[in-house]
Amino acid sequence: MTDTDPIQAAARADFCRFLAACYYEPAPEFAQEKLFDSMAAAGELIGVEFASGARRLGMAFAAEGIEDLLVDYTRLFLGPVDARANPYGSVWLGPDGLAMQDSTMAVVGLYEEGGFELSEDFRDLPDHVAAELEFLYLLLFREGRAGAEGALALRTRLLEEHLGRWIGPFTDAVKAGAKCAFYRELGDLTNRFVAMEARRSALA
Repeated sequence: MTDTDPIQAAARADFCRFLAACYYEPAPEFAQEKLFDSMAAAGELIGVEFASGARRLGMAFAAEGIEDLLVDYTRLFLGPVDARANPYGSVWLGPDGLAMQDSTMAVVGLYEEGGFELSEDFRDLPDHVAAELEFLYLLLFREGRAGAEGALALRTRLLEEHLGRWIGPFTDAVKAGAKCAFYRELGDLTNRFVAMEARRSALA
C-alpha cells in the first residue's frame, strides 16, 4: 500500500486517535468501549507489530486495577512534585525544561494553520502529548482527500519540528518511570508509531 492509500491512511488515523486517548486519565470505559480491540483492528491494517502491540496494551490494562493505573498515571504525568515523564513538548524541547515556552506557541500556530481546535473540555496545555497526537490524527484523517498536500506538509512540520523531536525521550521516561506494564507498553507503542510516521513523512 502507498502512503496515500485511503484504507491504510484511515487505519493509521484511527490508531493515532486511540493512542491519544490512552494519555487521558485511565477509566473503565477504556475496556468497556473496546478501545484496545479497535486499536488492534486498525493495527492489522498497518503492520503486525502494531496489532500485537495493541493487544499487549489491552492485556496489560486488564491485568491492572484502575486504582493502580491512576496512581501510575499521576506519578508519571502529574506529579504532585515532579512528573516522571512530563507530557509537554516544551519541557523536552526547551533549554530550561519548562512548560509554556516558544515551542508551545509554535505548535499552536501549526494547529491554527491546520484548522485544529482543542476541545472545550481539554483543560491542559496545547503541547500535551495527547493534543499533538490528536492533531496528527486529524492530518492523517485528511490524507487521500482534497487538499491532502497541505495536510502532508503540516504532518511533516509537526513531526520534524515538534512531536517527532521529543517523543523519543518522553517515551523513554515513561518506560523508565512506569510501575504498571500498561504504561511501559504505551510508551513503546507510541514511540514506534510516531517513528513510523516520521519515516513516512521523510519519504513523502
